[in-house]
Amino acid sequence: MEEKNFFERVYEVVRQIPKGKVTSYGAIAKSVGAAKSARMVGYAMNSAKDLDDVPAHRVVNRNGLLTGKSHFGDHSAMQQMLTSEGVTVKDYKVQDFKKHFWDPQEDLR
Repeated sequence: MEEKNFFERVYEVVRQIPKGKVTSYGAIAKSVGAAKSARMVGYAMNSAKDLDDVPAHRVVNRNGLLTGKSHFGDHSAMQQMLTSEGVTVKDYKVQDFKKHFWDPQEDLR
């Protein structure tokens, strides 16, 4: 059986992020066994913009900033998607980040 490539492993994790939750590039990188590859997770998220089953809007940076917002066309689209799921966002930053944070390593054990 062929090993899944990095982007596919990232997408598997992102598909599991519950509505109303967010996670970080670094948390995803750790969960796929590539702890120092947060930037590569960002590249994967950029490539996922046409994959309807990958909720890339739920992936933010380690401080809760919507750093990927430019990849959604309209700069406010990512914020609107998160808000519609009950995540409070102000000035492109998730409020109550710890409350909304989903750790993939806890759920994928």
